[in-house]
Amino acid sequence: MTTNTESQGNSLDIVKWGLVVILLAAAIIGNQYFNEASVVVRALGVIVTFAIAGFIALQTEKGKQALTFARESQIEVRKVVWPTRQEALNTTFIVLAATAVLGLILWGLDAVLLRIVNFITGV
Repeated sequence: MTTNTESQGNSLDIVKWGLVVILLAAAIIGNQYFNEASVVVRALGVIVTFAIAGFIALQTEKGKQALTFARESQIEVRKVVWPTRQEALNTTFIVLAATAVLGLILWGLDAVLLRIVNFITGV
């Protein structure tokens, strides 16, 4: 009996996703078809159609999972301890200095290897 319920929910989700695709396609095609209309009206139509499609997508099982994931992610972002401006600047300067030193080392190594190759080939 649970298999029937799952398959009905799955087929309903397929119908909902099909409707979402049709709505998104209608928004894109409608925007092109009514290109003489005001840009504000076309933009509003696309935004409303996308909002309706998003609402329908959130009614599916995958949509509910995505919404739950987004909420949990937001909670996790609040837990992050962001660096202060001074810490960010210090880290940036350290990275820039390390990059400069490594660049100079590679430049010197390249120059030495170029001289060795020129010596060997006689150029």
